[in-house]
Amino acid sequence: MAPPTTLSSAGGGSSRATLAKAYLELHDPQAGAAGSARLGPPRGRITFQFNPNELTLSKSARWGSEPARGAEHTGPSEFQGAEPSSLALEMFFDASVGGLDVPKTVDTLFSCCVPTEQSRGQRTPVPPLVVFHWGKITGFAGFITSVSATYTLFTPDGTPVRATCQVNLQEIATEPGRQNPTSGGLAVQRTHVLVAGETLASVAARDYGDPTMWRGLAEFNGIDDPMRVPPGTSLLVPAPEEIR
Repeated sequence: MAPPTTLSSAGGGSSRATLAKAYLELHDPQAGAAGSARLGPPRGRITFQFNPNELTLSKSARWGSEPARGAEHTGPSEFQGAEPSSLALEMFFDASVGGLDVPKTVDTLFSCCVPTEQSRGQRTPVPPLVVFHWGKITGFAGFITSVSATYTLFTPDGTPVRATCQVNLQEIATEPGRQNPTSGGLAVQRTHVLVAGETLASVAARDYGDPTMWRGLAEFNGIDDPMRVPPGTSLLVPAPEEIR
């Protein structure tokens, strides 16, 4: 894994740049229009011990054409729509760094491929949804399509202590007219982590221009005591029409 970037200062010395840690934020799914799933309240996160060396982002368009009767060539091609974006990345876990429970962390990744307990009683069970965050990346909101884990080191009793996971995500369709997260714009719903001094009212004032919308923000995130939300709390910030 690449070490943190070191920047040269004007005085000839060096200052270490702040290392932004990548992480996957897990969300409960909520039913959307026509049975689709959309991001619900946060349910936890998986932080990368080591930032990925590379990200593979894919996007494709669907075209079709009809055979021309009696002609040697097919008819004109017709654009039939854009396919969802996909993101492929690698996650490396090592129990010797920070005492991580490697099997438990890998199990959390695998749980993103099976329906949540809450959704199993619904007509269409859905696994947790995820948002990939890293530094200035605004967030890739989607669902995990596959996880492959390779264990490479074990304790004498057979407990895995090192693993490399290949994770593939596919974006969630956004509302018509909205930018999707792969274009560099905000997703339909985004997340915000409260810092010291912030309140739900200040977040509502900044994102919606109306501090009184803190009530809807609290209800949307299932917060029981809106007056005591500690720093570090991850909020789901939906479009304003969803909480009015």
